[in-house]
Amino acid sequence: MALNLAISPCPNDTFVFHALVHGLVPDAPPVTVTYADVDVTNTAAQRGEYDLVKVSFAALPWLLDGYHLLPCGGALGRGCGPLLLTADGTGRDSWADGDLSGATVAVPGERTTAYLLLRLWSAGRPPTRIEVVPFHEIMPGVAAGRYDAGLVIHEARFTYPRYGLTELVDLGAWWEADTGLPIPLGAILARRGAVDPGAAASWVRESVRHAWADPDASRDYVLTHAQEMETDVVDRHIALYVNEFTADLGTDGHAAVDALLRRAAAHGLTPPLPPVD
Repeated sequence: MALNLAISPCPNDTFVFHALVHGLVPDAPPVTVTYADVDVTNTAAQRGEYDLVKVSFAALPWLLDGYHLLPCGGALGRGCGPLLLTADGTGRDSWADGDLSGATVAVPGERTTAYLLLRLWSAGRPPTRIEVVPFHEIMPGVAAGRYDAGLVIHEARFTYPRYGLTELVDLGAWWEADTGLPIPLGAILARRGAVDPGAAASWVRESVRHAWADPDASRDYVLTHAQEMETDVVDRHIALYVNEFTADLGTDGHAAVDALLRRAAAHGLTPPLPPVD
């Protein structure tokens, strides 16, 4: 029976899961894969649609009753957080201190870690209006004046200057300075009753090891799904988001997840975090 997997088309996910998707992991079942933005997979996971699924850590309070959190395969790190961008420095003086009153901000999803970090940073002074926009449409929208600011993720941190945009705040840097912890961005979940979480973790870890041992093996696959990204941007993307936390969350990774979601619950932004097994 095939394993139903949902990941993003971003280079870090395709790089990590290449071996599993292509039957190169011993003893793993065949895999049927769906590619979708994380806002889509967050919602699909709440409906229990996938056996293994990439979601935002910010969505865990709504998902852990139906899924196990795997200790590998996700996206955490340092220096890799979301950026809040404006056109030509608009709002730099009035919004840089976290007061986004009066602003319309494009975000990649309501239950993304990026948006949760924005809400924590601007606590008590949120944007007047939020619009959920596919992440690849955010920078063009801000540049065209459709939004006052845009919250961007992934490779946008390498490419935003070409849109004439200015960084208002690096929310990852803010989080790291405030907590000393890495930024918990994306998690891999295994659906309860559908797949053994220990087995799933071993398959994902082996896929990560395979990716690091033979990076060229996944090259064509990664580039096919990279949404017209240049090769150097793809390489920088993978180097930043596939790191020691991808192989194992470890003590710091688990502490980061716990800190983010406990703080969010304390501010009334998410339900309390259920026990993580």
